Amino acid sequence: MANEIFSLSGKTALVAGASRGIGLAIAHQTAAAGAHTILASRSVDKLKSEVDAIKKAGGSAEAMELDVADPASIDKALGKLPDIDILHNVAGTNVRKRFPDFTQEEYERIMQTNLHGIVQLTRGVGKRMVDRGQGGKIVNIGSLMSILGLPYLAVYAMTKSALWGLTRVLAAEWGRHNIQVNCIAPGFIITDLNRKMWEPQYMKDWLKGVQGDPRPGTPEDVAPLAVFLSTAGAGYINGQCIAVDGGFSTTRVWPFEP
Repeated sequence: MANEIFSLSGKTALVAGASRGIGLAIAHQTAAAGAHTILASRSVDKLKSEVDAIKKAGGSAEAMELDVADPASIDKALGKLPDIDILHNVAGTNVRKRFPDFTQEEYERIMQTNLHGIVQLTRGVGKRMVDRGQGGKIVNIGSLMSILGLPYLAVYAMTKSALWGLTRVLAAEWGRHNIQVNCIAPGFIITDLNRKMWEPQYMKDWLKGVQGDPRPGTPEDVAPLAVFLSTAGAGYINGQCIAVDGGFSTTRVWPFEP
């Protein structure tokens, strides 16, 4: 019984932004849970090697070209997709600058990649979920910036806050169709987008004082929750934003010892 509750056997999952980092970890773990997993991103050649690795491990997967910054690419992908039971919206980008220094091009690129493209994809996949009448799961990868504020992340924070808002509304709108929509807010997860920022020792020292678990996270720390939210075991979890952050949003550490 427990295996059935946490199994994705017989399901088809789409991971948008699967070529690296959190998306790639989610794709591998989703396939390991039994879902036929479609890895989608701009980097199709890299995806093919990951698909081969999944198949070698006994999973089922395929690669699909998808650029969430390009509306035509999204439309093309939607036209090719089979029925999707699980949608993981992971694709995203970031630029760290003081707010007045963002260029219009940077603003538009971040907004299109992190928000507008995700909205277009979710609208297309979600409509088919509703029309099919067999339920579904949508997991949006937000950020601590969905629920908190840190400097130099204004545009990124706008997009991730909007994803959290979209999550709540779609959970209310599509819950009656047995479609659960949830958001994950990863904390300080080391990926290609932020690896250089975390190299200085002072960043590591700072983290030890501001969250209960003193280490930065990895994509593999985030993926298990995304998989769980895709299973029958999460069937009554809807409209939530769950932080995977080592306690950053809820804990602090001080030098006092009793």
